[in-house]
Amino acid sequence: MAAAGEASGGRDKYRSFMYGEGEKDTVWRLGSPPNYDVVNKLFEEERTKEWPEGSLEEKVQRLLKTWEMELVHKVRPEDQKSVHSQKFCASTNGMRFLSQKEVMAIGGYNAFLQTKLPPEHRIYDPDKETLESGMATFLTAFPRGFAIEVLDVYSGPPQIVFKFRHWGYMEGPFKEHPPHGKRVEFFGICIFHVDEEMKVEKTEYFYERGNFLASFLSTPAAAASAAAEAASGSGCPILVSDKKWRILLKEEDQELLGGWCEAIRIKLNQVRPHVLPA
Repeated sequence: MAAAGEASGGRDKYRSFMYGEGEKDTVWRLGSPPNYDVVNKLFEEERTKEWPEGSLEEKVQRLLKTWEMELVHKVRPEDQKSVHSQKFCASTNGMRFLSQKEVMAIGGYNAFLQTKLPPEHRIYDPDKETLESGMATFLTAFPRGFAIEVLDVYSGPPQIVFKFRHWGYMEGPFKEHPPHGKRVEFFGICIFHVDEEMKVEKTEYFYERGNFLASFLSTPAAAASAAAEAASGSGCPILVSDKKWRILLKEEDQELLGGWCEAIRIKLNQVRPHVLPA
């Protein structure tokens, strides 16, 4: 989610609410604004889309990056300007919504990696991790950060539906697993519910958690882990047979994404009826 790394000169090219008069009283987790130079370089070198400044896609991507930055690096809820501090809540793969207080208590990584998988089969157990240990685990595994880009925006405000790609290189150990140096990435769908000021009130993430975490392991172990995750029902609750959703995806994406679910199809139709064909 967050990465290491901000553009020198006092302004990040891809994130808001980091510098300036509005941030003079902000309490930063590490004492000062994070520096995103390294992960910005990875993002610029390997992104697949370059959105024009001011476009809906660019605005959504900036909101996404800003929200992740604030979630990880700002200690106080009142300092997080990309979200509605009284209403904000977040859910992953259809699981229970967590309040802003709950998310901040356990950390963004642990909130994003919630699972129903039995503890003995968990590659990463968010129930046993703290905010600090979660950050350390992923920052160690991804020394160059974990880049994120918006690939498509299907629906605009007030309910923004978009597809994203998250990637990095495992050049450091992940728990007891040695680094393999390869790219670790996943694709997903997110729904941002925003108010008239474009502050996020609710987020809903859908992605294949098991495949993502299995990417840190050797091939046999990865296959077994992904299968266990799928069997547990804690991965993305989506049916491969849902052609109404898959028609939105480019053919080359479909295998990577695995297939998405009826729950999202219904939700998207609630967001905007013409997003999916009848």
